[in-house]
Amino acid sequence: MNYYEFPKKADWETLLKRPVFETKSLEDRVIPILQQVKEKGDDALKKFTLEFDKVILSELSVSNIQIEEAGKLVSEDLKNAIDIARVNIEKFHLAQREEVKKIETTKGVICWRKSVPITKVGLYIPGGTAPLFSTILMLGIPANIAGCEEIVLCTPPDKSGKINPAILYTASILGIKKIYKVGGAQAIAAMAYGTATIPQVYKIFGPGNQYVTLAKQLVNKEGIAIDMPAGPSEVAIVADDSCNPAFVAADLLSQAEHGVDSQTVVVSDNKKVLEEVKKEVAKQLEVLPRKEFAAKALDNSKMILVKDIEEAMELINVYAPEHLIIQVKDFDKLISKIKNAGSVFLGNYTPEAAGDYASGTNHTLPTNGYARAYSGVSLDSFVKKITFQHISQEGIRLLGPVIEKMASAEQLDAHKNAVTLRMIM
Repeated sequence: MNYYEFPKKADWETLLKRPVFETKSLEDRVIPILQQVKEKGDDALKKFTLEFDKVILSELSVSNIQIEEAGKLVSEDLKNAIDIARVNIEKFHLAQREEVKKIETTKGVICWRKSVPITKVGLYIPGGTAPLFSTILMLGIPANIAGCEEIVLCTPPDKSGKINPAILYTASILGIKKIYKVGGAQAIAAMAYGTATIPQVYKIFGPGNQYVTLAKQLVNKEGIAIDMPAGPSEVAIVADDSCNPAFVAADLLSQAEHGVDSQTVVVSDNKKVLEEVKKEVAKQLEVLPRKEFAAKALDNSKMILVKDIEEAMELINVYAPEHLIIQVKDFDKLISKIKNAGSVFLGNYTPEAAGDYASGTNHTLPTNGYARAYSGVSLDSFVKKITFQHISQEGIRLLGPVIEKMASAEQLDAHKNAVTLRMIM
């Protein structure tokens, strides 16, 4: 990890830059994939699956029999864990439902807003270096609660052409049946444009690598909605002398093991804390099965010593992390200072992994500084908010003169006339 001591505020933005990927070379690879899937559909998908996943597929769809068989391969312990997580995530997202409230803005003028589900949604579930079945819970549960009529799920196959059993089992308990063995940018293209096998959707959700992220951004330009431009995972931790360095190190490594492009940042006002965290990271790293991924990610990671926790919070708001862990005394006093973060974890006993799996909050979050303006996935992500209004004859007589004056001032006489005719009838 890279160490920085008392950096000047003028240098923070440069210091906190994420790993940069050369966009032009990425586009040169992703754009042809999108174009070929748009033009050649399933044939292009099978070609890219052979090229990238090294497997020949005769069928892109996962059959009901394969889904049933997968359920038998998942242990009862894991099924129970998934069920507990499902219940917690459902509780949290059910509480996000909004009642329709009709507001009388002027006598006889009634306005309201109603949540209407997005009819067709696509879920991208990474399955390459780690089969993220937990992401199905995070996306499938709010999609079901919202009432989305069609849920399409794409995930890459393994070298034998199969999908991880936990992915298929989790999808099955949520009633998701349209599952396809397609990964990468080509999966995003399939859901964006539709093929003979895979239906087109109106909005695409889910995390992925730099190719998936760019593919989502490119199809978004063509009118396909996306959840957010989420990229490689990241965590920032603010720690003082009340933290447990072993916990801090474990949280850093839990993010670093996602992949070589993940980033971790730890900020403290105590040099000894950072030294102890560094020792713990080295110690815990040695026994990780994904040590190689985590070690490379740590090359992009930073340890920063600041003068006090107030300054640490200022720095964090500049960074705008996907995940923010606060391991300090009186963490409650810092909540009001958090302006830019995707999801926040408070206290020594709240690991980021809890939000990844089972506490109830959603783990699909804005990365790469997008937390300055974007929220994580929620029930709202799967609905459109449509406004309604009804104006009575009395209402138009009361409000009409206001509209007439404003329309006239903007020199839009047809607008004015649409009101005037109703007032004299």
